[in-house]
Amino acid sequence: MKARRITALVTGALMVMAGAGCGGGGGDKSSPKTLTYWASNQGRSIQQDQRVLGPELKKFEQRTGIKVKLEVIGWPDLLNRILAATSSGKGPDVLNVGNTWSASLQATGAFQAFDDATIAKVGGRGRFIPSTLTSTGAAGKPPAFVPLYGLAYGLFYNKKLFAAAGLKQPPRTWQELVTDAKKLTDPAKKRYGVGILGASYTEGAHFAFMFGAQYGARLFQGGQPGFASPAMVAGVRQYLDLLGTDKVIDPADAEYVNDDQILKDFAAGRFGMMMIQSYATAGVAENGMKESDYGVTPIPLPDPLPQGGRRVASHVAGINVGVFKNSGNKDGALKLVEFLTSPEEQKILNAAWGSLPVVPQAYDDPRFQTPAIRTFRAVLANSAETLPMIPQEAQFETLVGNAVKGLIADAAAGRPVDDATIHAKLADADKKMQAGG
Repeated sequence: MKARRITALVTGALMVMAGAGCGGGGGDKSSPKTLTYWASNQGRSIQQDQRVLGPELKKFEQRTGIKVKLEVIGWPDLLNRILAATSSGKGPDVLNVGNTWSASLQATGAFQAFDDATIAKVGGRGRFIPSTLTSTGAAGKPPAFVPLYGLAYGLFYNKKLFAAAGLKQPPRTWQELVTDAKKLTDPAKKRYGVGILGASYTEGAHFAFMFGAQYGARLFQGGQPGFASPAMVAGVRQYLDLLGTDKVIDPADAEYVNDDQILKDFAAGRFGMMMIQSYATAGVAENGMKESDYGVTPIPLPDPLPQGGRRVASHVAGINVGVFKNSGNKDGALKLVEFLTSPEEQKILNAAWGSLPVVPQAYDDPRFQTPAIRTFRAVLANSAETLPMIPQEAQFETLVGNAVKGLIADAAAGRPVDDATIHAKLADADKKMQAGG
């Protein structure tokens, strides 16, 4: 999900629903030629999404005779709306979800499984880039969703600031990133090496996962949380040191939760680098930054990689699409999924959002052959790891993400943040997980 899209997944509620075997959805059953589609807010506003999706859904209606009632839902409300639909039985036919929610929502039993016969109706498994299918549901079960929009993390860097600091190329290792960030930092000019969304718990969770993996961390062992392992502590410390020890992040970034501000600051030259998902290409353009003004490279890894570490530069991020099991027009709903994931629509929609197509045929479009998109595509294919597809994953994001958010606030306030402090916060997250949140 986009980092600015903040929502808390109530794992206990999900488990209650799963145990009750609740179903959801249905659309307008009195009119089988009508579908209801809940689309997540992908653009800079709900109105932008409506402007982009409206003509495409009209195109679908002209081709199929099926009218689509569109509702674009902001991320702060989306999950609660989905949970209410699974419990009440009143919901849409088709909807978008953050892909890290897939296994948690699958556990409710409210969604149509994409078994072999069902996924064949939307183009088959071969339609999709293989890595995007790893975040569509629990391992060993038919997917509950299919990919819709792809996202991956990368390191954006400001070419003008790099040149002014005498930096001729982007950092290739984490050590070089820190060194370059120090050269870019000048607090007297209110300019820093790196910008972050310090108050975003989702960003905190993602970086804890990614950097922890680089040190060999595993979030769960046999379903039990392992958030406080030495490897996780080391990974979180790597992130926090940018602010607390290296001082290459503006302490004010600890309050940033909305990516509108970080994208505006990057375009204005207030910091030289940012680690953010691929959708930011659209955001920096809207703030007046040309493609020639910045570059994108994979987030650098420590060199040498710590013993047992994995080459993880992103998690497999993105948006999935699914069908409620008791839709009044399941065949029509699957036709809409097939339409949205077709190469033609993948080109149109991902170009509008700044996201990555999840079908390889879409990449023949020149809009997806830029250096930045090539970088993100390579990251998603080769150095992205899927967050654990288990029902407890969403609880991990909330607990560990908020722990990291609190540690960032401590570092910004000048309070010491050492290994013992990090371990204590992560151990507390472990206990809360074991106690059910």
